Amino acid sequence: MTGLRALRFAWLTIVRQPARSVLGILGVAAVGALLFDMLLLSRGLVLSFRTLLDAGGFDARVLATDMVPFSGPRLDHASTLAAAIRALPEVAAVQQVRTVRATAGDRSVASAMGVDDGEDDGEIEIVGTDIHVHPVWTIAEGRDVAEDPANGLVINRHLAETLGAKPGSKVTLRGRCGDEASMPPPVTFIVTGIATFPFDTPGDDTAGTSIASAARLCGERDADQADMLLVRSRDGVGADTAAAAIHARRPDLHIVTNAEIVDQFSRLQFSYFRQISSVLATVTLFFGFLLVAVLLTVSVNQHLGEIATLRAIGLTRARVVAGIFWESVVMVGTGGVLAVPIGFVVAAWLDRILRRLPGIPTGLHFFVFEPRALGLYVVLLSAAALAAAAYPMRIVAGLPIAGTLRQEVVS
Repeated sequence: MTGLRALRFAWLTIVRQPARSVLGILGVAAVGALLFDMLLLSRGLVLSFRTLLDAGGFDARVLATDMVPFSGPRLDHASTLAAAIRALPEVAAVQQVRTVRATAGDRSVASAMGVDDGEDDGEIEIVGTDIHVHPVWTIAEGRDVAEDPANGLVINRHLAETLGAKPGSKVTLRGRCGDEASMPPPVTFIVTGIATFPFDTPGDDTAGTSIASAARLCGERDADQADMLLVRSRDGVGADTAAAAIHARRPDLHIVTNAEIVDQFSRLQFSYFRQISSVLATVTLFFGFLLVAVLLTVSVNQHLGEIATLRAIGLTRARVVAGIFWESVVMVGTGGVLAVPIGFVVAAWLDRILRRLPGIPTGLHFFVFEPRALGLYVVLLSAAALAAAAYPMRIVAGLPIAGTLRQEVVS
């Protein structure tokens, strides 16, 4: 009952000064929206990157060395190795991946587009995979390569627009696997579908085919190599257990799980965004605290006579102090609730701007919602409300009734 009376006292104080209260709530909403966005940014890239890694359904990668993927030596006897790993009870599926650079026909894509030499090398990235395993791309239009394993090719939307190709079109590619003197003959493919590749940037030209066709682009008819093997662990086993089983079988290989990749990127490549979001969140929270503290302090100082009068006629100190606390809670709570939808709108706008940066995959996002961010936002705003009310509560708690009333009469 006492709490309800204190809340009513706080509400009456707020509605008596609507202009000040509205400005305070709007200020908290603006500060809260920025705070909420910084919390989304702090882990947004990490969460989005993990989503991209998990998109294909594989949770571990097998490499020949610990070098960056596609930059180190290839795995020899890849099909035999994939079969041996697939036979492990902890493993559900294994996908072979090999990448090859190519150009369209006898001239580069840049020449076909009329781009000056030196501005664009016109290279197409060809991703070769085992067509009998779940592909690493997603079909958006047409059919997958598996329906035409000998000559099938899927291309991304940007390459389709560049070449003017569509499902059913013929595309001639020439592999760029060595110097000009040893350049292999061109290979003609049939475009079976338009696909999306998880790590494509808006300007990438990417195509997918069978791993045998990728090797054929380099003139390697009987090659059995892969840049990496993608591994999917069995349900209930987990990537760490599957990685340990593979390492026990082949200790000479380098096995890394998606969680380990995300952790590495979080500590290195994405640390800048985490640091800047932490700094901005701290500054924003401080200004929010300062705003509410100043508004409450000014309000209390303007009504010291009224508060002393209420105390003199029997209103308890605890009730008056609680009223100041609830005034802070109502102001910060209302502004904090309004801040969430505002924060979502601002985050979407900022995300579109940041995703235009060069080299950013189309599937990567900077601001990603997670319940943890909302929970932390509520905790931080609650702490700010309590801290902001501390000084005005102290003023009211130590208010000398007789002296204040005398000063009020004199003034």
